Amino acid sequence: MRMGRCRRVAAAASAGALSGVLLAAPASIGASPEPVTLRAAVSRFSRVDPQLASSFAAWTTSYDTYIPLLTYRHAAGTAGSEVIPGLAMRMPMISDGGRTYTLFLRRGLRYSDGTPVRASDFKFAIERMFKLNSGGSYDYTDIVGARAFRKTGRGRIKGIVCNDSSGRIAIHLVKPKPGLLDVLAFPYAAPVPRDTPMRNQTLSPPPATGPYMIARSKRGVGWMLVRNPAWESGNARLMPQLPSGHVDRIEFRVVPYRNARVAEVASGRLDWTADAPARRYAHLEHRFGRTRFRIEPGLSTLYFWLDTARPPFDDVRVRRAANYAVSRSALKRIYRGQLIPSEQILPPGMPGYRKLDLYPYNLAKARRLVAEADPPDREVTIWTDGERLQRRAAAYFRRELEKIGLRAHLEVVRGFFNYIRRTASRSTPNLDTGWSNWYADYPHPDDFFRPLLLGSSITRRYNENLARIDVPALNSRIERLSRKPLGRGLERRYAALDRSYMRLAPWVPYGSFAESTFVSRAIDLDRVVWNPTFGADLTSFRFREGPE
Repeated sequence: MRMGRCRRVAAAASAGALSGVLLAAPASIGASPEPVTLRAAVSRFSRVDPQLASSFAAWTTSYDTYIPLLTYRHAAGTAGSEVIPGLAMRMPMISDGGRTYTLFLRRGLRYSDGTPVRASDFKFAIERMFKLNSGGSYDYTDIVGARAFRKTGRGRIKGIVCNDSSGRIAIHLVKPKPGLLDVLAFPYAAPVPRDTPMRNQTLSPPPATGPYMIARSKRGVGWMLVRNPAWESGNARLMPQLPSGHVDRIEFRVVPYRNARVAEVASGRLDWTADAPARRYAHLEHRFGRTRFRIEPGLSTLYFWLDTARPPFDDVRVRRAANYAVSRSALKRIYRGQLIPSEQILPPGMPGYRKLDLYPYNLAKARRLVAEADPPDREVTIWTDGERLQRRAAAYFRRELEKIGLRAHLEVVRGFFNYIRRTASRSTPNLDTGWSNWYADYPHPDDFFRPLLLGSSITRRYNENLARIDVPALNSRIERLSRKPLGRGLERRYAALDRSYMRLAPWVPYGSFAESTFVSRAIDLDRVVWNPTFGADLTSFRFREGPE
């Protein structure tokens, strides 16, 4: 997703603003009169209805409440991007040239209200997602009949065939979709009972299947998770691959003040915030150290694209020179700690990521390459949006290009959507190079290579292949790799593809946006798992002392 990701939001909170409105667990839930409670901080109230969940906090919540047929391994780094069975007994059988996926639901599963989980609940959830006009619905439009259903809201999605007696679920696609396993592991696809209303249920969330359930949700205040009785009575035994967690309840509190979350966690009145203000990263890291503050890599890549179809960047030597001319460490300082430097297409945590070190900072080498290429046109326009950090990064890039013999001009476009419109249109003049950022829609390397680098992705109006790179041999490799399920062998081939593209240098990538985890003194941060897709894994939080 260019320039952002709908699921990523800043998290902030203040306990003081919630005095007297603390959410309370039902009396029938929680075996201890003093439940072990994790108090989390979020910046705003989120839709926690699974078919509508779009914020980062909502996805963190859904990860351990609404289990889809498939889910992501509860692990950090690349391991946390591995798709594993959830409510399904095993990974799907794939047939018909990648157009049919067949799964079987585990027998005996129940929702938190005691209702049995049925295979047809999956189809209901997908149709409910479309009827609610969910932002996640576009990921499922390759299912046969889904586009028509999305447009009209009538009938059924005929490409999903369920048998409640056998638990069999068959998903038929119009064409193969490389990331289908990933999107089946999104909370949008989590089954819910068929009597769930066709409207936003954030204030009365549907029954859950995971180790926690949402006990209460109040607009402007927050929401609370408690132990799911169905998990303890059977679901945990049926899904032993998923952890059960160490705390009894988790309170998400909302206060829209930027710095209050830091003060409350620092003092111990709150236990955790998932996104401290980026401008305070360096201060927090220095003051509290890694026992309380940790920077986590997001599934994003920040980069300057280079137009490979016109001088001076049609010459690979000039493109490589641009990479040698950029110090990723200098850019990290510009981003004040919220950047994790890198020099490649795939970000840390993405399957296929293998650290590359092709372009160490070397101005002398960059100058030699430009002199050797002697491009007929040395005038370069650098495009950037009006956000302060992007302007500073682009200004730094301009200075470096001038040092190696190019004449660079900065073109600043005010407004996020205006910048997207201008740079995505090939009718815009002088699109030599510019700033961009890509947040993965799902943790599959195809989500980077196909939209951003495949030759057929070059379009006149809504172009995302801003470098206009079109290499037939690499196009064929993208297509071949997309037809196979991810595994270690395929990840190695994606890593090789990353290296092949970076040798051609269509981009000057310089890092990933950093997320953060800031905890109170009571939390054992070493045990907290940061999943690349869902953020902090709620089941991994432990207090240093006291009962679990």
